[in-house]
This record gives sequence, C-alpha cells and structure tokens, in this order.
Amino acid sequence: MLLVNFSEFLKKCSERDKIMSAKEKGKCEDMAKADKARYEREMKIYILPKGETKEKFKDHNVPKRPPSAFFLCLSITQKINAEHPGLSTGDVSKKLGEMCNNTAVVDKQPYEKKAAKMKEKYEKDIAAYRAKGKPDAAKKR
Repeated sequence: MLLVNFSEFLKKCSERDKIMSAKEKGKCEDMAKADKARYEREMKIYILPKGETKEKFKDHNVPKRPPSAFFLCLSITQKINAEHPGLSTGDVSKKLGEMCNNTAVVDKQPYEKKAAKMKEKYEKDIAAYRAKGKPDAAKKR
C-alpha cells in the first residue's frame, strides 16, 4: 500500500498548477464541468438505500424550545467560575448539577415559574407557526 503525505501532495499540485499553460488548465476545467454534469445526472435518478433519508429542509423560522428549569438554574455559571477560577468546564458542570439537585424546592420555584412562563409562550408561538402552514421546502435559505 502506498502512503502519500497529503501536504507534500498539495505542494506538488500547487507547483504543477503554477506552471500549467492556459490550454492545459482549460482541459482540466472542461473535464471538471463534464464530471459535474455527469454527477448531477446520476443524482437525479439516485435511489437511497433502505432506511436512509435525504437531508430534511430546516426551517429557521421555527420558534426555539425554551430551556428547562434545570438549565435556568445553571445560569449561575459565572458565579461558580469567579469563586473557583481553576475548575475545568467538566468540573464546573458537575458542581452546578450538584447545586441544582441539592437546592430546596422553595429555592427552585423562581426557575420553575420562569420555565413554565417560557414554555407557555413557546406553545403559543408554535401554535401560531403551525397555523400558518408548512413553509415552501423549495426556498432553502
């Protein structure tokens, strides 16, 4: 098996491209255009293997889901980072999780109320969005 160093290969290709005549470059461009046309023809009749799906259209106008009370509770990350500047991201996450899980129910209520209010707003927004109907899938971005 032949192993090729990719950076050396690119350097050689770049050097070759610099010394190539316009006629040679034209041939390469023509071959690329022909190959692109062949690819597009083949993709029109391509059938996906069973179980796979084509990439779905993503509508960027869909309302975002609101965070849960737990994630709202995690908003004190800056406070933890200030108190313990040497902690890694994973350690900060563990500490935040412990704090939120060990917090009394009374202390969690403001976060739960805020999450409920945000969820209510989201449900109204998503209902209004769905009432408009599905967006035209042909309009990609």
